[in-house]
Amino acid sequence: QVQPVESGGGAVQAGGSLTLSCAISGIPTYQFSTYCLGWYRQAPGKEREDVAIMTRDGGTTYIDSVKGRFTISRDNLENALTLQMDDLEPKDSAMYHCWATPPPYHCYSSSPYSHRGQGTQVTVSS
Repeated sequence: QVQPVESGGGAVQAGGSLTLSCAISGIPTYQFSTYCLGWYRQAPGKEREDVAIMTRDGGTTYIDSVKGRFTISRDNLENALTLQMDDLEPKDSAMYHCWATPPPYHCYSSSPYSHRGQGTQVTVSS
């Protein structure tokens, strides 16, 4: 059973930083690099956003609103994923979740083949 578990959320003031971590169990280490990984967020009353994705070949994509402020990275030896969030804004407040998608499926959080964590709350005050 693949199980992502997030940590690192919290409350910060605008302009501050947070580092979110995701430990993903249930994937053999030699297979971990074949998974596409990502972070999505969802705020009450708003649609889910796939904020940052790290593809199987190490490429990264971000939604426009976080480009230049958020950085996604992965550790294939530790089966871990990180999201560094800098210059946070109140509009970044949401529950943040990580996910893992096995090959050969398309990498998006709502895929029926993706494994999603329970999330960690990020609250940014002005």
